[in-house]
Amino acid sequence: MTPEPRVEVLGVRHHGPGSARSVERALDELQPDVVLIEGPPELDALIPLAGDPDLVPPVAGLVYAVDQPRRAAFYPFAVFSPEWVALRWALEHGVDVRFADLPATHFLADAPEGAGDSERRPRRHRGERPDPITALASAAGYDDPERWWEDAIEHRRTSSLMHFAHLREAMQGVRGDLDVDDDDRREAFMRKVIRAELKAGRQRVAFVCGAYHAPALDPGSFPPASRDNALLSKLPRTKVAATWAPWSSGRLSYASGYGAGVRSPGWYQHLFVTPDAEVVPSWFVRVARALRGENLDASTASVVEATRLAGALAAVRGRPSVGLSELTDAARAVLTEGADLPLRLIDRTLVIGEDLGRVPASTPMVPLASDLARLQKSLRLKVSATSAVVQLDLRRESQLARSVLLHRLAILDVHWGSQVDAGRSTGTFKEAWELEWTPELAVAVIEASLHGTTVRSAAESKVAEEAEQASDLGVLGSLIEQCLLADLPDGLRAVVAALADRTARQHDTQALLETVEPLARTCRYGDVRGVDVADVTHVLQTVVVRASVGLRAACASLDDDSAARMRTAVEAAHRGIALVDRDDLRDPWHEALLTVGRDEVIHGAVSGRVNRLLLDGGLLEHADAAARLSRRLSPGTPAPAAAAWLDGFLTGEALLLVHGDDLLSIIDEWLVGASEEAFEDLLPLVRRTFARYQPAERRLIGGHLRDLASGTRTSSVTTTDIDLDRAAPAIAAVARLLGLEVAS
Repeated sequence: MTPEPRVEVLGVRHHGPGSARSVERALDELQPDVVLIEGPPELDALIPLAGDPDLVPPVAGLVYAVDQPRRAAFYPFAVFSPEWVALRWALEHGVDVRFADLPATHFLADAPEGAGDSERRPRRHRGERPDPITALASAAGYDDPERWWEDAIEHRRTSSLMHFAHLREAMQGVRGDLDVDDDDRREAFMRKVIRAELKAGRQRVAFVCGAYHAPALDPGSFPPASRDNALLSKLPRTKVAATWAPWSSGRLSYASGYGAGVRSPGWYQHLFVTPDAEVVPSWFVRVARALRGENLDASTASVVEATRLAGALAAVRGRPSVGLSELTDAARAVLTEGADLPLRLIDRTLVIGEDLGRVPASTPMVPLASDLARLQKSLRLKVSATSAVVQLDLRRESQLARSVLLHRLAILDVHWGSQVDAGRSTGTFKEAWELEWTPELAVAVIEASLHGTTVRSAAESKVAEEAEQASDLGVLGSLIEQCLLADLPDGLRAVVAALADRTARQHDTQALLETVEPLARTCRYGDVRGVDVADVTHVLQTVVVRASVGLRAACASLDDDSAARMRTAVEAAHRGIALVDRDDLRDPWHEALLTVGRDEVIHGAVSGRVNRLLLDGGLLEHADAAARLSRRLSPGTPAPAAAAWLDGFLTGEALLLVHGDDLLSIIDEWLVGASEEAFEDLLPLVRRTFARYQPAERRLIGGHLRDLASGTRTSSVTTTDIDLDRAAPAIAAVARLLGLEVAS
């Protein structure tokens, strides 16, 4: 007589080490013919790679829509994930294994584009699902569901199939009390898979799934097959693909936003892989090593004492074994002397962990991902989940190639690295990048593959596409600079052609001004990377001449907001022209600035800034600047307008006031002579202006004002006070640095 087929539903908590241990023992006891695992069937193609020794968790099964890669779902696996344990058990025992959940081809067809990680689970709610773990914890008298689950499940050292039956019964009671009926389609498909396996003659079926679903997968409670088929009919479809992607410990934590995460993946892994008797002492050994790595004291005696204290705390609190809260409290009391700052280090490096998984080279990848992996290997750029700063010297070919790769990835929105301050170096040959690989970058790479099969071709294609669509000159100027940094000559030609076309039809002077600086940087630093910038130089000359001609008219009739934007654009253009330092650019620009500076009806924010630029550039005499300042601060000028002019004029170095008593006196008399009502309006405006100076500069200006008021201020130093014989060596040294000759 043929025995009745047996279906055992092993309800687990995702990423629970206690659940993983229980699953392994239950599988050893059941010896199933087939193992079913919660997850879309598209992951079946990845199962053979799970036995590859080069596939090192944490990793994630990544399923994405081929036409819209942004629509993607991650299925993370850690060493302590019950699903991973079941998968590896089946492979090691030669047992058939497959994933059984609603296919991604359906739920990705109508998924919101760009959904967050927590939204990427294949769930279709008719309402918010109450947390069943919270309900069970509350029934057991716990106010913390995490602690209840750890006490009841994770810290259990013995388990059997009966354990899962009890958990399934408890979950059935919770589901019934909460009257929750979401996820119907998912559970309908799971039941469909179970029916198919039984029909195929399987005698012992093990199904590893979230504990919430376990009651719905008991064959004794199955609804009619016709009802499940009706739920699964006429679902939308889209073409999908699947691959393995590296995951990180940080992304397994709750803080990452992943809905099925755990608060302490590093601790859970330690709990899973460490023999029971060594869990607590070995944990404190790791804590001590981490503290010593930061030059903090952590003696062996302290480790022993912390181990004893953790055990005592667990006993006092009535816990079945030492948990993370006891470990943390003991570490705080003994190893960190009550300080919380070292505990943050322990939390980041040990409790959460800094592990990044690894996938084998044979993993199915889009061509762009394969090209990126090849470049990372050849350039020796290590992929890591922890942030690291890489210093690059662009004079060295290998490091220039690293810079080019990172800039190309930035163009493709694969933000593996972000530029940071290179330190004290002021040269143009230094770069610093902060690198940190996150799992979401796997999706970004797949999405970028729509533009090409290699990093270079994809970046050039995207740049050309953006140039064709861009109507703003500032965007095109930025694209030119990106092409220079990313060494994309074909992309540069496409952007320059688009810029030349847009410039010929552009009548917005401010837009032209905003284009000057990125073009100037491209011309100035192109030789560092060996890029031909002749075409860019021609476009820059056209832009500067047109912007200079239209500057006066563009500065007329500006309100406060428009004046602020124009001032910023003028400053940027001035920096760019100074950077290139060519007569054919400098002459028309200076003439335009002189015209604007003389016009007293232009908004003060622009006029004041232009006059300061002229003064700093030697195009305006100090006496003339003082006269213009005096007129703009006259009693007939409205206080806000005068303050705006003053703000524009004073922005920059404070030496103008430190060594210019006439200017300082004008400003002082203006403020002293203001009416009480006007002074109340002026105070926040003037205070904002002077707040930009360093504290030492403000103290020096205050001292000069005090001396002026008391009449003790001495006159400025004259040339008769200078000892030229003593200054001669310094002058000669500066001359040599500037490449000048000094007559003896």
